Amino acid sequence: MRVLALVLTGVLLLAAGPAGAVGFQSATAPDPDDRPLAIGIWYPSDAAVPDRPNTPVRQALALDGNIRGDHLPLVVISHGSGGWLGGHADLARTLAEAGFVVVAVTHTGNNYQDDSYPAARRMVDRPRHIARVLDYMLADWSGHDRLDPARIGIYGFSYGGYTALVAIGGTPSLSLLMQHCRQVPAEWVCKKRGPGISEVPRSDELPSPVFVHDPRIRAAVISAPGLGFAFDKAALASVTVPVQLWNGIEDDRVPVATNAEAIRQALPIPPDIHLVDGAGHFAFLQPCPPKLKELEPETWAMVCVDAPGFDRPAFHRQLNGDIAAFFRAQLGGDR
Repeated sequence: MRVLALVLTGVLLLAAGPAGAVGFQSATAPDPDDRPLAIGIWYPSDAAVPDRPNTPVRQALALDGNIRGDHLPLVVISHGSGGWLGGHADLARTLAEAGFVVVAVTHTGNNYQDDSYPAARRMVDRPRHIARVLDYMLADWSGHDRLDPARIGIYGFSYGGYTALVAIGGTPSLSLLMQHCRQVPAEWVCKKRGPGISEVPRSDELPSPVFVHDPRIRAAVISAPGLGFAFDKAALASVTVPVQLWNGIEDDRVPVATNAEAIRQALPIPPDIHLVDGAGHFAFLQPCPPKLKELEPETWAMVCVDAPGFDRPAFHRQLNGDIAAFFRAQLGGDR
């Protein structure tokens, strides 16, 4: 699930085309239990959009432009391990163009600049971050009075998929998680990749974890979900919101059988599931900037090269459109 820092910062080199009527703001959401959370906010706007990228996510948007519309639905985005708030900027822009306000968070201690928090802490912290971001958006953001608090969704990729599952009511089984890693040590997330580097906590790290759920979230889209094998029917019994679930058939980081399929079987309400032919794990990240191939050829080969015949830009047009359609159906779009 870990996404290398250079890949994510490399997205800043993307040449963005015209974004349409979309505004953007950078902000921080208070977290009483830790440092403030960096967030990016995309939203419908009728302000002028420049010809060239002018934002931290290298999109040409109406920076701090006015907000268009009222009673707007809100979607929060949770990135993968080692990611950042701009990792799914193309999806955020698509949703904003469809009439949604979108807020993406950089998870403290599990991002491309600082990935120092141990697995036990990030498992608990990440869902809490979602709640703190929603608190900020609904009460303190300058446009909070333009939001409809009854229409909130979440999108999560990889470790963000785990985060989304917990946020909508899932409680992972730590015994299942550790049992699976003992039985299937070859599972990518079960492998240790250096001293202190692991996606799975030790058995003594979470004696009494407190997982934060947020009933304000009414729909979820989850792609390439990590730690799916930690959720059985009991773990997801409290999930009552509609879920759209994506996984790449060629994903060797979070294989379908032990992740998306495990979640599909455990959810009390069958999800809208999409298994994508030819897609690997990183296919759900927006296409890499061409310059990265020269700057970091090893990173390019691992993260940016898809299976022969797989067209990532075309896939993202479909992916983003299908996600927007799902949220529009479940939450409503521009009114």
